[in-house]
Amino acid sequence: MTIANIKTRFAPSPTGFLHLGNVRTALFSALLARRWQGIFLLRIEDTDRERSRAEYVDALLDDLRWLGLQWQEGPERGGPQAPYAQSEREAIYEEYYGQLEDTGRIYPCFCTPTELTVSRKAQLAAGRPPRYSGTCARLSPADRRARLERGLSPSLRFQVPNGQTVEFTDLVRGPQRFASDDIGDFVIRRADGTPQFFFANAVDDALMGVTHVLRGEDHLTNTPRQVLLLEALGLPVPHYGHLALIVGSDGGPLSKRSGDLSVRELRAQGYLPEVLLNYLARLGHSYEQDTWLNVNELAAGFSPDHLGRAPARFDEAHLLHWQAEGVQRATYEQLWDWVGTGVRDQVPEEVTEAFIATVRPNIRFPADALFWAERFFGVELARSVESETAITAAGSGFFGHALAAYDQYGADYPALTANLRERTGLKGKPLFMPLRAALTGETHGPELARILALLPAETIRRRLQACC
Repeated sequence: MTIANIKTRFAPSPTGFLHLGNVRTALFSALLARRWQGIFLLRIEDTDRERSRAEYVDALLDDLRWLGLQWQEGPERGGPQAPYAQSEREAIYEEYYGQLEDTGRIYPCFCTPTELTVSRKAQLAAGRPPRYSGTCARLSPADRRARLERGLSPSLRFQVPNGQTVEFTDLVRGPQRFASDDIGDFVIRRADGTPQFFFANAVDDALMGVTHVLRGEDHLTNTPRQVLLLEALGLPVPHYGHLALIVGSDGGPLSKRSGDLSVRELRAQGYLPEVLLNYLARLGHSYEQDTWLNVNELAAGFSPDHLGRAPARFDEAHLLHWQAEGVQRATYEQLWDWVGTGVRDQVPEEVTEAFIATVRPNIRFPADALFWAERFFGVELARSVESETAITAAGSGFFGHALAAYDQYGADYPALTANLRERTGLKGKPLFMPLRAALTGETHGPELARILALLPAETIRRRLQACC
């Protein structure tokens, strides 16, 4: 598959924070454009006046930047088809409403929501698919004038031609066919004058030169409407690909606890941006390599041909696997910034790199790093039940020998443990477990040799003495 002059887009509605489904769509679109040296466009679809919020726009821009999904056209970047917020493009939409009116393809609809609901229920009860019955299409000019004079505000409906078949090849699902008779005339402008999704979304894609649209499969039935609209306006139709939705590990809808988490929440928990990219790029898309890939490598291996049609299953364990990988691959500077102020306030400046090197294999989140910072450098050492048991079982004499060995060899781990083995006759777990418990209050954790080198000598002596 080779694509020239490709332009993809991500077109979120700012009615909430970005969740995993949104971000996966943005990622796939960005990877497809990057794969073929194309353009990734960002557009804000904020025509829902009641629910759109400026703070959500700011948040989604920040989230995309944090993830490294930089757009080449759109808010803050500009471009030849500015503005990139639909709320600022109403004059453009009016021009195309006018074109459709001139060709007799639209008409005003005065039906109330109650009337439409009653009609829908009646059609369902009769075993017919619900579609607009065309009531207002049959109004005479005089009837329309009378309703307007009564102060009624109509919506605008696109008149779908009868007896046609709408066909297109979906990038994910292959050839698609829809009968126009099953669609029904649909609203393209609401009664309050704002454009309906079908219309603004399709017109903007065409005017902005978008060549490939990746979006959720819940939009599949919208596509024949948009194809009809673009053909009626003489505008180019992009290639559409409809992504399988994300479901929970049980195959059911995602819960708030898992896949419906916003990027903002995952970021606050301590997930790294590269981790989310590596995980989401494989959620419904296959790679030959199941190893860590940077964004350029993710793009090089991305293809719509590798997108699955079955629902993509969210797996928290898989996400945690990539988080562990990300922590191991991050630089010291990245991790030191990531661990947060709680850790930075406790770890002495001169041992920050040694601290990160010590705890890196044992942490996945900043909370884990804080746990070990408190165990290593806290004034009071809170011991676990298991560590208290190990210390009691070893006996005070063991720690007297450990203190003597430390006084002789310091943080020289091989020499210290060899001497302690000689003094006590112990080896393996009975030797190392109580020593670890005394120094950290835990019976598990980072390498003991690194701990001995990291902790201040006075801390080690004090903790060993406390067990004598």
